Amino acid sequence: MLLWLTLALLWSSTCWAGQTYGPGGGWYFSTSKDNANEITGIRVCIGAVGIVKSIQVRYGSSWSERYGVAGGTCQEFLLQPGEHITAVYGSYRLFLRYLLIYTDQNNWTVFGENGGRNFFALPDGSEKVLTGIFGQYKLLGISSIGFEWDYPLVEVTTVQPFSAST
Repeated sequence: MLLWLTLALLWSSTCWAGQTYGPGGGWYFSTSKDNANEITGIRVCIGAVGIVKSIQVRYGSSWSERYGVAGGTCQEFLLQPGEHITAVYGSYRLFLRYLLIYTDQNNWTVFGENGGRNFFALPDGSEKVLTGIFGQYKLLGISSIGFEWDYPLVEVTTVQPFSAST
């Protein structure tokens, strides 16, 4: 009975991770989905030998915890209101080395230097945007990265009913 329970948990959909890029290994990380705020920025720290040391995501006006290891030179990419990340190009060797972030308003930014194996991450639907990041890190930096895509938040507005007075 315990064997069946273990197998059921291992094969459940919650155990399947999305596509990751990089060799992996080390400690897992995942941004917590914020159902009230969209991603409004990304901060990446690059070490002296060109390895991505850490990454942070900003939801609304608050930064997530730093995922990865301390150190390196940090750089931020802040999005404009209503702007969304729609594609990520990158490269890795033993560690993540390069990220090129594209938005739906034709803006882009580069973190690190391109070199190694390349990847290109896109959502599976044309209207989807980046909603989270996950991966693994070791003592020197980020060893793999993956991206969560979903539909952007919709601002709910109320419309006053029209009434004609006679």
